[in-house]
Amino acid sequence: MADPALPYGVDREGHVVVRVGDQVLDLVEATGLDVGPDVWSSGSLNAFFREGPDAWFTTRGELIATLHRQPARALRPLSEVPLVLPFEVGDYTDFYASREHATAMGRLLRPGEDPLPAAWLHLPMGYHGRAGTVVVSGSPIPRPSGLVAGPDGPVYGPTARLDVEVELGFVVGRGVPRGHRLAAADAEAHIFGLVVVNDWSARDIQAFEYRPLGPFLGKSFATSISPWVVPLAALDPLRVEGPVQDPPPRGYLKVAEPRGLDVELTLAVNGAVLSRIPARHLYWSMAQQLAHLTANGAGCRAGDLFASGTISGPEPGTAGSLMELFQGRRWLEDGDVVDITATAGAGEMELGVVSGTVVPWDQTWDPSCHHARDRSWGREDR
Repeated sequence: MADPALPYGVDREGHVVVRVGDQVLDLVEATGLDVGPDVWSSGSLNAFFREGPDAWFTTRGELIATLHRQPARALRPLSEVPLVLPFEVGDYTDFYASREHATAMGRLLRPGEDPLPAAWLHLPMGYHGRAGTVVVSGSPIPRPSGLVAGPDGPVYGPTARLDVEVELGFVVGRGVPRGHRLAAADAEAHIFGLVVVNDWSARDIQAFEYRPLGPFLGKSFATSISPWVVPLAALDPLRVEGPVQDPPPRGYLKVAEPRGLDVELTLAVNGAVLSRIPARHLYWSMAQQLAHLTANGAGCRAGDLFASGTISGPEPGTAGSLMELFQGRRWLEDGDVVDITATAGAGEMELGVVSGTVVPWDQTWDPSCHHARDRSWGREDR
């Protein structure tokens, strides 16, 4: 991989920054860029999104060419740059694009039935999430409450089955007007880049509410994303052929190979690695997901976020949720710290980390008290 990832973020001053190894380049102070400083001081990446694909491509080339000539004031140590949510999320859609995960969950939730819904092999299934509960990595995750099944009827209370979902997210940089339909072959021209996602799930709330309409309160309370957005151009060396799609997708969902990404995701709880998940097996690609999102003319806007849904691999130890890993025997407790890391090239390229700590709903969060519970999460617990 000749070129670095150079992901974009936003610091607490509202400046757009780029990660360069263990340093951060402040683009307000940078030299040699065609895009003006007003875009870099706007408080989010949305202004840069609106500059369009030509500007995204040109800026990346300028950064690669001129990084060694940047003034000292433009570079700061990574450890000294607190980051905020990098873009304003207009809409959030979560897909269900991993065949391995969909099959495993179908067997757990609907025993005796076909694990894959009838439409699953024909289209990328998904649900519309809550943009307002998308939070940046490091944000606390208050334990959600809701109605769950009880022996004498539904009971309201905090979830006892709090889970994680290891996902890749994709950020729309170039919108699609309402009433227009995007073909998968053209979709990547509208995608700015990639983030790492944890779509937290309350499985007991989900189980009680989800049939026949699907996820609602069991998933709408929090979705964490990494603070760095990796530009799509940085992913070009990671392209791999995806799994065979049978039956062949309909015309608007057809894409040329390689459609997959050779990315590995690592799930850890309280520092213990529980799973290593290869994203290359993802059945529906990012381009197919975005095309299907607009297939009914819904359109999308710059800053919209869509995610893959939980990614799981075909081998033991490659599942992307606790429900699959522990078969419903173990869930997150208050104080547990979850970290999801995405890397590529045998760990050579870091694509991002998303972290979150579970806190009681009524706890006043004090960042100085941030610590993991003394609770083992070793693989032997399975």
